[in-house]
Amino acid sequence: MQIETLKVFCDLAETRSFTKAAQINGVTQSAVSQQVSTLERLFKSPLIERSKKNFRLTREGDVLYDHSKEIVQIFDDLQARLQSVKDVVSGNIRIATIYSIGLHDLPPYVKAFLKQYPTVNVHVEYRRANQVYEDVVGNVVDVGLVAYPNKDSKLEIYPLRKDPLVLICHPQHELANNKTVKLKALSGRKFIGFEPDIPTRRALDRILKDHSVEINHVMEFDNIETVKRAVEIDAGIAIVPLSTVVQEIAKGTLVQIALSDGDFFRPLAAIYKRTKVVSPAMKEFLTLMRGERPTTT
Repeated sequence: MQIETLKVFCDLAETRSFTKAAQINGVTQSAVSQQVSTLERLFKSPLIERSKKNFRLTREGDVLYDHSKEIVQIFDDLQARLQSVKDVVSGNIRIATIYSIGLHDLPPYVKAFLKQYPTVNVHVEYRRANQVYEDVVGNVVDVGLVAYPNKDSKLEIYPLRKDPLVLICHPQHELANNKTVKLKALSGRKFIGFEPDIPTRRALDRILKDHSVEINHVMEFDNIETVKRAVEIDAGIAIVPLSTVVQEIAKGTLVQIALSDGDFFRPLAAIYKRTKVVSPAMKEFLTLMRGERPTTT
């Protein structure tokens, strides 16, 4: 029996999915099933209740999971410590990120990181916010990148930076010539927003409510790119993170207007499982992400 077999079993127990366990370990679903069968033969005990529709470990499976988790964590810690002693940064980093961070914030950091540590393999998945949390808790990824991070006893939150929120509109919109605008000026105007379950949407709803502003949501989308396209055709105005509209403002397809009622921003953070062994590669990546945005060449 190898450590890898116990890790596959732990990933299966935590994700409750043969598909996800296979994905995490870079093997086929059939290979996951075979490794579970190997463990069952070795311990002469059933580990999964296969007769039921929902995934469930047997009592023997629960015991094996508890001890296997300790063994895998000790092994991961050993590997991390040996790398630290040898001053080696290598291995894999699996990242799940919301679309706006993945498209606009992450690329220069990944480029700079890989240039500094070419032996590290960085794999990035673009996900909705709720899926990022699920992937981190389920060990599908090592790190999640989110906005407005939720407190969770299972997670460590690693604050990154604060992204200013700005109003954007079409260059021909009647507000376009304003350098600043009060939130009250948005009352009743056509507004392009995010879908209600998006963290940035919930934060904007609170801001508008606190300032007694009622807007007219004419469109709602689940990603920043579609929001921007709708504003570019003058379908309405929107409030978005500044980092997501830098290119459009430079090209003149959108106009940025500061909100004068206060400093409004979107906090960004990395999240990882509290029991996660932070490898040297992961530590260096998080440190880089907290620093200034690298210049691209």
